[in-house]
Amino acid sequence: MEAPAEQAEPLAEMAAEPEVPQAASGGPLVEAPLAQAAPAAPTEPEITPGIAPALNTLPPRVDLAYKMFYGTQGFQIGKAVYRFEHAGNRYRIATVGEATGLAALMFRGTANFESRGLITPAGLQPTEFTFERAIRDRRESAAFDWETGMVTMFENQTASLELPTYDPLSLMWQFYFAPPTQSRYTFAVATTRRLLHYTITREATETIEWPQGALETERWHRKSLDGRTDAYLWLAPSMHYLLIKFRLVHVNRGTVEGSLDSIRVEAARTE
Repeated sequence: MEAPAEQAEPLAEMAAEPEVPQAASGGPLVEAPLAQAAPAAPTEPEITPGIAPALNTLPPRVDLAYKMFYGTQGFQIGKAVYRFEHAGNRYRIATVGEATGLAALMFRGTANFESRGLITPAGLQPTEFTFERAIRDRRESAAFDWETGMVTMFENQTASLELPTYDPLSLMWQFYFAPPTQSRYTFAVATTRRLLHYTITREATETIEWPQGALETERWHRKSLDGRTDAYLWLAPSMHYLLIKFRLVHVNRGTVEGSLDSIRVEAARTE
């Protein structure tokens, strides 16, 4: 059983085992324990027990690895890695996953999602979002033309761009670059097939227990217009509003959860 591409919620699709991340040419990846971000990134990241390398100064590459669960009882079905890379004012976010074990009965093949765009004073501004599934040799994309104010999607469908508009991956990092100043946001999200309108609301603060200790988070909630899907996001202000946990509840497909398991950063290049 495959979730359709037009569902376009990669967090639900990525109940998967990722490819093992390879070190970038700029240097090796260093895995850090989850905890509050340290104040300033040194030239070469230090790993201090209980402290993640600082994200105040964003490293050239960050991998967020999530454990994926079906239901809320801890039945793990895989992992997913979301990789953020940037140079200058340009960014790239990509994720790869492949189901294994029992999860392979429900999620088949490898799914790839990628977002490219600009880092602006208002946050992330995507220029292209792509979806690719190897098992069917299928690739779809959405191209954002901010000069003409149009987004072109699957089979040359077009829609007018509004401000703000994200894709599912750039939305994941938006609050890192533009921290929330209110408790309710309405925005558009372009997938490869549709332009959707979301409203998310900050409901409460909640303490999440981690192997490294307790972490204070904000719980945000979105309910779909048809009432069939609820999305819950737990963001950590002390970690620059990184996504720590999410839960997607669909009346027919059930519940999928993800929890941030590790953060990897690209170590600085040494001469």
